[in-house]
Amino acid sequence: MSVPDYMQCAEDHQTLLVVVQPVGIVPEESFFRIYKRISAVSQVNVRDSQRVLYIRYRHHYPPENNEWGDFQTHRKVVGLITITECSSAKEWPQTFEKFHLQKEMYGSTLYDSRLFVFGLQGEIAEQPRTDVAFYPSYDECETVEKRIEDFIESLFIVLESKRLDRATDKSGDKIPLLCVPFEKKDFVGLDTDSRHYKKRCQGRMRKHVGDLCLQAGMLQDSLVHYHMAVELLRSVNDFLWLGAALEGLCSASVIYHYPGGTGGKVGSRRAQGGSLSAEAGNRHRPGALTSNGINADTSAEIGRAKNCLSPEDIIEKYKEAISYYGKYKNAGVIELEACVKAVRVLAMQKRSMEASEFLQNAVYINLRQLSEEEKIQRYSILSELYERIGFHRKSAFFKRIAAMQCAAPSIPEPGWRACYKLLLETLPGYSLSLDPQDFSKGTHRGWAAVQMRLLHELVYASRRMGNPALCVRHLSFLLQTMLDFLSDQEKKDVTQSLESYTAKCPGTMEVITLPDGLKLPPVPFTKLPIVKSVKLLNLPTSLRPHKMKSLLGQNVSTKSPFIYSPIIAHSRGEERNKKIDFQWVQGDVCEVQLMVYNPMPFELRVENMGLLTTGVEFESLPAALSLPAESGLYPVTLVGVPQTTGQITVNGYHTSVFGVFSDCLLDNLPGVKTNGCTVEVIPALPRLQISTSLPRSAHTLQPSSGDEISTNVSVQLYNGETQQLIIKLENIGTEPLEKLEVTAKTVNTKEKLYGDFLSWNLEDTLCQFPLKPGKIATFVVNIKVKLDFSCQENLLQDLSDDGISVSGLPLSSPFRQVVKPRVETKPLNPQESSKVGDFSHVKHLQFQCNMV
Repeated sequence: MSVPDYMQCAEDHQTLLVVVQPVGIVPEESFFRIYKRISAVSQVNVRDSQRVLYIRYRHHYPPENNEWGDFQTHRKVVGLITITECSSAKEWPQTFEKFHLQKEMYGSTLYDSRLFVFGLQGEIAEQPRTDVAFYPSYDECETVEKRIEDFIESLFIVLESKRLDRATDKSGDKIPLLCVPFEKKDFVGLDTDSRHYKKRCQGRMRKHVGDLCLQAGMLQDSLVHYHMAVELLRSVNDFLWLGAALEGLCSASVIYHYPGGTGGKVGSRRAQGGSLSAEAGNRHRPGALTSNGINADTSAEIGRAKNCLSPEDIIEKYKEAISYYGKYKNAGVIELEACVKAVRVLAMQKRSMEASEFLQNAVYINLRQLSEEEKIQRYSILSELYERIGFHRKSAFFKRIAAMQCAAPSIPEPGWRACYKLLLETLPGYSLSLDPQDFSKGTHRGWAAVQMRLLHELVYASRRMGNPALCVRHLSFLLQTMLDFLSDQEKKDVTQSLESYTAKCPGTMEVITLPDGLKLPPVPFTKLPIVKSVKLLNLPTSLRPHKMKSLLGQNVSTKSPFIYSPIIAHSRGEERNKKIDFQWVQGDVCEVQLMVYNPMPFELRVENMGLLTTGVEFESLPAALSLPAESGLYPVTLVGVPQTTGQITVNGYHTSVFGVFSDCLLDNLPGVKTNGCTVEVIPALPRLQISTSLPRSAHTLQPSSGDEISTNVSVQLYNGETQQLIIKLENIGTEPLEKLEVTAKTVNTKEKLYGDFLSWNLEDTLCQFPLKPGKIATFVVNIKVKLDFSCQENLLQDLSDDGISVSGLPLSSPFRQVVKPRVETKPLNPQESSKVGDFSHVKHLQFQCNMV
């Protein structure tokens, strides 16, 4: 026997093996459709009996394995069901001949066989036959299950006759010696009359009868026969068959202790509706005794308990049996399958460490030269068994070997898709997830070196599959999550590979859905560069909005009454903490400063870096930057223009690094400091630029208060002298200037008293209002010096200090203010031009005069 069945479990020893195969040309879909219905009839209650027959179906079974049917009867093909298509009576003789040829393949062990013919109608189909069933089509075959039940009952009749024939002690009859295929040549010429030989024959036959009893549903009888066989075979050192008798004893005990089965999902037993009697429905409760032909009385329970192994003894006997199998090179498959059965039992007993010892032994069992497909199957089953006992990393190891086997050099057409699929299944065993969010919280889990190797293998398999988008996604994930574990050279190699892939297929923020439904989330490069802080910047002083006092006074009466609500305070607390006290203006360039760090050992080029915002329509102006290798904190300013008004929230930024586009949200950046992320955007405001005819002063006479923009101009005059100051007002914004207010303030310095020396008339200037964008208005300020020289000491010395200087606010600088919703523009009255507060939509011009 050369082909192991890795799905074997202990309860398979009580099953009858039935092979279902197509004859001639049968569509694969149609065959498996009927095969599924046939294999559903896996348990049948024998008529007029309390026994249950269990059937194991296979659609492919190596004939050489059938030769081991005497060694363990559950390996013997006792039933054959063939499926064929026949459309005319002319084809029928040839079809029936093929059926007979198929039977000859398993003829030495078959109990019975059936042929299911689809498509044939007429006289031939109407003839009653026991071994052939005719059906018009695959859709019109309602009696398939019933015919299978009848077929299984015919198998039971043959099985029972064989059991009774071999179990009867016929004195004087010579018991034949049962052999496995490789033993036949060893027994040629042996003395068949010796006591040793007779004991060997008796022991093997006892073991064989135990198998038949187990298959026939007589659990207690099988236990008795197995015990007798063990004693006989041990006395003659027939180790191979002694191991089989011990394994049979273990199987019968497992069936008693674990009536639900040990095979997991594959080997689990299911009651077939309609095929089991009401009594049979209760057979899976622990200690049920109706599966044999004996009444469930107290004496039967005591007898079974006496012969049945305890759960601990089951494992010890499995170990003994496997040690005996290990003495024979040709029994490698038997040994391997026994290990697998023991592992399934230990998994039920929650004894993981002992199960791992059996699996380790199974790994090193030397079989013949296996094909690549058989190696894949072997490693996959080992992986599943390790997973079942809780050895997740070991399970992932063997599944990864199976994946590599799918693309072995010896395979003409490597299965890269199967390789990729198996590699994905290994990820949980290595504590690896393909969601970058799982790596942004807490410490790193698992072995980084193994995880990086696995990710490289996923990239390679993706490339061989011809899917560059997968390559980019896995390489991006490797670079983002394993950056701290990559050496400098590895960082360079990974980024070079990534750039070569993104040249063909740029990385995006779209979710990639695999054929099996698995979704790969996007991988934003939050570490390229690493952002340490985000700060929203106020507008430049010349562009900041200012609320006017006169406007403020008008609005006090229109405010709603104050109502305290603890609910509102609670719900808006977080938002209030995030909101910033300054404002941005619609249509003006706004700035956000990021402090970034380049962790790479080479210069990092970040292209198309811009802001991600919500709340208002925002035009982000992308920037490109180049960060030095392993630079310290480096300030980067990102700009944009709000197009509408309202609340705007900066959620993050987007980048393009190595050809991968990333949307990096601030919520996903650990340890990032912000001074608030929400700011109010107010409507667009007028902008005014002022210039004068006088030269600038060499120094500032009075510091700016911070909310004002000041420019100092100077002029030297003699007492009594007059000079004109021409001021140009240019609207450099997009909104019209509707009103103008001008005030003067004298500043008292060095305790000197100044006279009124500034005068102006706004009548001509106000005629040019409202001032449209791009237009210029002028007005003239007359400067006349009037000084009182009485009672002033050291006046000449003081006069030599500064003379007279005039400072205006602002001069030759852009200026902005808050514009409230406009009211109807009233005609300007020249007589009211000098009144403060009538023209409230433009900031006051303050002239500061210092005279010594």
